[in-house]
Amino acid sequence: MISLQFLVTAFVVCIAPGTGVIYTLALGLGQGRRAAIAAAVGCTFGIVPHIMAATVGLAALLHTSALLFQIVKFAGVAYLLYLAWQALKFDGALAIKADGQRQSAVLIARRGALINILNPKLSIFFLALLPPFLSGDPATATAEMLLLGAVFMAMTLAVFLVYGIFAAAARDRLLQSAAVMRWLNRSFAAIFAALGARLAFEKA
Repeated sequence: MISLQFLVTAFVVCIAPGTGVIYTLALGLGQGRRAAIAAAVGCTFGIVPHIMAATVGLAALLHTSALLFQIVKFAGVAYLLYLAWQALKFDGALAIKADGQRQSAVLIARRGALINILNPKLSIFFLALLPPFLSGDPATATAEMLLLGAVFMAMTLAVFLVYGIFAAAARDRLLQSAAVMRWLNRSFAAIFAALGARLAFEKA
């Protein structure tokens, strides 16, 4: 169950820079602490469908159905490329500007949730990650999967909040330079595009 080995494994997975981390950093730099918190919350709740899918076995269906996997995958690729474009555009939703317009927390959180929801590898990831830490009792397997998933979500939220608040704290210093802002926007756009390309070549 919730062993030290599970906590260490989950922590290593959480701190690894991925799409959610990049999104949270971009919002923290672009719009400050409030936006970073909304991004972290949204990305975390985007995990819920995948944990539920792994718990009820839908991840196995996703793994065996090539068509379903491809549909979800390329929806995710398109969304990541959209985010790359939003980071690159001067007036894009993810563009980092010193006087950038603040977006609603709901919109930021919803966008963050979609990043994870549209990644089909997450369901398969949880199907592989969680079962080795179960007690082996079939009667409690579902409850244990949900508990492990909840712990993973809590850890994800905590790590993302640290990333986002750190980015928000660095915002004022970094945004004093127009050259730095251009570099950051291009970098985030390139990262989102690279993540989309990587997802496009993923196999079930």
